[in-house]
Amino acid sequence: MDNIFDIEDELYFPANEEMSESITQNWTQQALECYYINCDCKKCSLSAGHYSFICQMPRVIETLLETVGAPEEEERKTA
Repeated sequence: MDNIFDIEDELYFPANEEMSESITQNWTQQALECYYINCDCKKCSLSAGHYSFICQMPRVIETLLETVGAPEEEERKTA
């Protein structure tokens, strides 16, 4: 599947970064937020924290869409 978001892979998906399986099994609050803002980091609540990690949420969301499917309306209300 092609990346659903227009993001340069080398910025977000470094080869040495592994994704935790636990964050790709269900829609978390952060994954829902990221999904509904279309991975726009300028709108992300975490961007104000100035964290020193590389964001993997675009990849997490892509995996969730492939394995779990799009979030249901009930999940959106909790985001």
